[in-house]
Order: sequence, then structure tokens, then C-alpha cells
Amino acid sequence: MWLFGYGSLIWRPDLEYEDSKVGYIRGHVRRFWQSSTDHRGTEEAPGRVVTLIPFDEFSERFTLQDQHSTGQDDITWGVAYRIPEAKVAETKAYLDHREKNGYKTHFLDVYQPGSDVPVVEKAIVYIGSTDNSEFAGPAPLDLIAKQIYSSHGPSGANKDYLLNLAHSLRTVAPTGNDQHLFELEARVKALMLQDAGSQEAFDLMLSQIIIQSKPPTVNPV
Repeated sequence: MWLFGYGSLIWRPDLEYEDSKVGYIRGHVRRFWQSSTDHRGTEEAPGRVVTLIPFDEFSERFTLQDQHSTGQDDITWGVAYRIPEAKVAETKAYLDHREKNGYKTHFLDVYQPGSDVPVVEKAIVYIGSTDNSEFAGPAPLDLIAKQIYSSHGPSGANKDYLLNLAHSLRTVAPTGNDQHLFELEARVKALMLQDAGSQEAFDLMLSQIIIQSKPPTVNPV
């Protein structure tokens, strides 16, 4: 079984795997449009995490509400993991619980630059569709940034999720087009710096958040 991660699974898979491949899926857009009341927020104060919007639906319904729709492609970078056969049932049960807050399984091919032949066929991908009960949808970036900055849940601070995702994607896909993510990162960092009071205090705060993992890399052509 192959699993494709495009959110926290990139930098915190928390599962046993025997191989991994950096790559991308086609036909979707990554956005912080899914509420999180079970991991990065609470029922009273939901956080926001990423989900995938089908590119055609995004183009038809959301371009006027999305600041980064101009020039947006349908490529979503992430990491695919091959789960050992003996661990498939256990891993699937774990993921179904981890992603229970509005996400359903889909099967998508994973590609790498330079070829139209998938490096992984029909990888499992967990997606919160736009009709799920936890879909938050678009909002002004300043409001999303403030929500992410202030939200906490059982899995930790919402800003830690955002900052580690941005950090990891720069490693696995340095040429990727993900301006929505990186603009939110910049706005959350500005809020952190404001509260920290100095660059030195901010740098220390950031160093304590970023997980210094080294995900596999691929050199885009």
C-alpha cells in the first residue's frame, strides 16, 4: 500500500514505512480550508489545516475568493510512503482515526518531474471534500493567519503545523508553486515577531517549533 501525504504526513508521518518518494499529484489545489477541532483546535476554537480542492471545482467556485488563484497550477507536492504488507491493516486503522475529522480516502497517481508515467499508481490520499461538515472554505488571509496563530488542540499549536509544513515543502519541493501556504507562513511569522518583541526572541521561538527532520528530496528538472 502506498500513502500520499500533503500535510502533516510530510513532516510527521508517525507510521512505519519501507520506502518513500517525493512527488506530486495532479488536478488539485492545497488550501487551509479545513477546520480542525480534533488536532489543531477545539470545538470552541477550531484551527485550520490543509485539504485538497479539485482544480476544476476551485476554478469554477473559488477563484474570486482566493488571493492566489492567478497563476495557480493543479500540482500538489508531497511525499508518498510504502507501507509494509504486514502493517497495512494496522496503518489503515490508524490513519482512518487520525484523519476522521471530515477526510475520506481517494486513490491518485503520484508523479515526478520529467515523466508522465506515475512513480506510484493509486496511492491512498485523505481529502476533506468541500461538502464535508468540517469544510471551512476561503476567508481573508489575515483572518486565517490570526486563527492559525491563536488556535491550539490536542496535537499542539496550529501555527506549529503551518510552519513545519512550509519548512518541509521548501525541502521536498523548492520550486513548488504554493503561494497560499507561504503567504500564510509570512503573516503568522509577523504575528510571532510582534509578540516576541525582538528578532532574537523570535528566532529562538521559531527554532523550538521547527522539527529538524530531513524528508527525502528530489531534484526537479
